[in-house]
Amino acid sequence: MEFECQRGTKIGLKDCSIDCVDYPCREKVDTSFFEPSKNPKSSIFDSEKQKSLWRLDGKGGSLSLKCEELLAVNEVLPDSRSITDLPPALISEILNCLEPKELGVVSCVNASLYRLASEHHVWKEFYCERWGQPILLAPLGAEHADEKSWKELFVEREFRSKTFMGRYSIDTLYGHTEAVRTVSVLSSKKLLFTSGYDQIVRMWDLEEGLSIASSRPLGCTIRAVAADSRLLVAGGTDGFIHGWRAEDGNPHLFDLRSPQNQNMEFRVWEHEGPITCLALDLNKMYSGSWDMSIRVWDRSSLKCLKVLMHNDWVWSLAPHDTTVASAAGSDLYVWDTNIGSELATITNVHAGNAFSLARSHTGKLLFTGGEDGAIRMFEISRNDKFYLRRVATWIPHSGAVYSLAFEFPWLVSASSDGKLSLIDVRKLLRTNRSYVMEKPSKVENRAIEPPQRMLHGFASNLFAVDVGLDRIVCAGEEGIVRIWNFSEALEIEQRVRALRGLRLENRMRRRKLQSEMTGKGSRADQCSVAAKKNQLNGDRNSWRNKRRVTGKQKA
Repeated sequence: MEFECQRGTKIGLKDCSIDCVDYPCREKVDTSFFEPSKNPKSSIFDSEKQKSLWRLDGKGGSLSLKCEELLAVNEVLPDSRSITDLPPALISEILNCLEPKELGVVSCVNASLYRLASEHHVWKEFYCERWGQPILLAPLGAEHADEKSWKELFVEREFRSKTFMGRYSIDTLYGHTEAVRTVSVLSSKKLLFTSGYDQIVRMWDLEEGLSIASSRPLGCTIRAVAADSRLLVAGGTDGFIHGWRAEDGNPHLFDLRSPQNQNMEFRVWEHEGPITCLALDLNKMYSGSWDMSIRVWDRSSLKCLKVLMHNDWVWSLAPHDTTVASAAGSDLYVWDTNIGSELATITNVHAGNAFSLARSHTGKLLFTGGEDGAIRMFEISRNDKFYLRRVATWIPHSGAVYSLAFEFPWLVSASSDGKLSLIDVRKLLRTNRSYVMEKPSKVENRAIEPPQRMLHGFASNLFAVDVGLDRIVCAGEEGIVRIWNFSEALEIEQRVRALRGLRLENRMRRRKLQSEMTGKGSRADQCSVAAKKNQLNGDRNSWRNKRRVTGKQKA
């Protein structure tokens, strides 16, 4: 956006007459860029004043020519302005360049900047770049005028992201009779879907930890489940995709108990091997298989649109917009789903198979977990070409990493060693909203910190993990689903925050009372000192008067 300065606009400069007095400045300054004053008496650009570098000010001090020029500009442009006097469009552009923390600091300056910074549209961009649209609240608009502002939503969600370092409780869900291979959290509806070797898809209440419904046996091991508010799909070793459509008026969306209904339930088959991974977006469905292919489906017609062939078994996939990332064998791929072409490939990402894959909401960050126990972070960049750059590597596990889940800023991994690792990726991101990473050479040579937290207490072979609603859900070979509930930490932090605010308020109140008492005390001290002086002066005068009287009497 371009801005043109109006001819009548005046810019004020700070008066430096005090600082420049008796300052030994010997440097001659070119004054050709200053606009001369319209008043000939106040102009300093006449020939007589240009001959000398020094002159005397009104107090007899020496004033340099450089300071004279600044004073002359003050005479030409006498009005001093603040940022609030700038055009609103220009202020908006300035605030748009700031980070959330910087924008919060600006809002503390005065009431005007508080209003401008708090209501700025960039808070929506901050929120959506990290977490997408709010899952529990409808998007803000005219009909939601009483809802929270985007700044309040951002601050609350940022505050929630710290709870994974706090206290937790563990909820244990029993129901599966064999190992659980997959878990999927639907945060917007507070639902959890699990399945595994017992061939049954189970639906749970995520907050209460209660079983809601379970499907009939599907005839094969279910290795992948994906769900949104309109569709639930499960893929098994028979190559079929089993699906359920959401029912209107059903609080739990899907009726898994009823017998097969062609309107609400469907099956599709084109894979020639077991299905290992599934994903959904607004219009498409993605499935990966050991037949070394990914198939892209139309959600409404259930027709296969594209087939993306790989060189090895497909273990995991992660779509975003018009691209889909996939892990096949030990390699990492990125595909264009519109034309079905390969955009980028990195071979031998792990020593062994790359079992798991996760992607950030913006689609710019990729995370892979492999058979070697390592977790690698990649950045996707688009200029003239499509690039994949390795950013960081962690080795938190002694066994294979079977599953990854990412919710900004936490990356959670589940491994065959029976442990969960929690990694905060914020320190690897630059301080700009584009999340562009540093140059690979710098990041590769930098020591990467270990995971911020490790969660123990499981038997071996954790096969699946997911994150949502301040909870981490994991399951594995035991056939037990565990929910690590950090909502208690959120409640504790909220109480601590309220107490901290109350203490601050009390401290400010005490300081105000103390300053008032100090002001009254100083005035009383001044009065007492004046009274003492008057008393002393009165004593001296009376003593002198007495001497005069006694002298007169003697005379």
